[in-house]
Amino acid sequence: MPTKAVTDFPDFLPPAIAAIGDPDAIALAQQIQRQALTVSLPEPVGSQTIATSFVAAGPDSGDRAPLLLIHGFDSSLLEYRRLIPPLAERHRLYAIDLLGFGFTDRPAPVAYTAAAVKAHLHRFWETVIQRPAIVVGASMGGAVALDFAATYPDAVERVILLDSAGFVGKPLASRFLIEPLGKLATNFLANPKVRNGIGRNAYCDPDTWATIDAYRCGALHLGMDRWSEALISFTRNGGYTIAADRIAQVQQPTLILWGDRDRILGTAPAQRFAATLPQNQLQWVPQCGHVPHLEQAEFTAIAINEFLTTP
Repeated sequence: MPTKAVTDFPDFLPPAIAAIGDPDAIALAQQIQRQALTVSLPEPVGSQTIATSFVAAGPDSGDRAPLLLIHGFDSSLLEYRRLIPPLAERHRLYAIDLLGFGFTDRPAPVAYTAAAVKAHLHRFWETVIQRPAIVVGASMGGAVALDFAATYPDAVERVILLDSAGFVGKPLASRFLIEPLGKLATNFLANPKVRNGIGRNAYCDPDTWATIDAYRCGALHLGMDRWSEALISFTRNGGYTIAADRIAQVQQPTLILWGDRDRILGTAPAQRFAATLPQNQLQWVPQCGHVPHLEQAEFTAIAINEFLTTP
């Protein structure tokens, strides 16, 4: 299909958006909007205004809880480009770029910590969503979703995990960044061969799914100001992990969707989540790697819809 002009997209997106040919990515990128949120961050920063990028899609769900989609490490809301269209047929949903990630601004004074990410997410929820939501988290986003549900139980009706990170240990970031955790590390992660290798490893069938457009979608946010500085800060501050006893505090019904060929986290964590979460159901996604929302989007959407219609 013909290349889109930069002017067809929000002006805060990097110019490289014009090179993406994936129609789902193009459609989603054209829907991205920004809202300035005043967030009370941990000291010494205090109150900070952050231009936050997100997508709102789907019909007004009335009394039904909307979905809040949370992306993974060093990613953006574009990773939900295949899952949003089928879910938006039935549900109101919001996909957000977390503080320090995606196309959300990265202010210089901020220390990019798990606490800051959670404070920013809560401010988005109370400003934009304003009612209990179903929180969907992919990979690192799953740890964020679980921590959010445990911290703000009145804000979360259900939780959906997509090959979720979690449990205290080495942060997920450590799987992708080299030591020392500085500019050298982010230069390494920005290398196209490195990113393509990580992308291929995320799929069960990389020859089908690890396309040039998939690479371009996954690397687009690297063109944002202070991408490197924010990622270094986040990683040096420990990334986003959550302890088993904290996971056990999540009382909301939880769906664990897990690719049966996950080569990033493996499959053992799925069983550990199932053994730890008080109310859960585990469903394997067949012939799928670490990203069911990308590799098996139709299966994932059906599983989510079935879970949400179960009392």
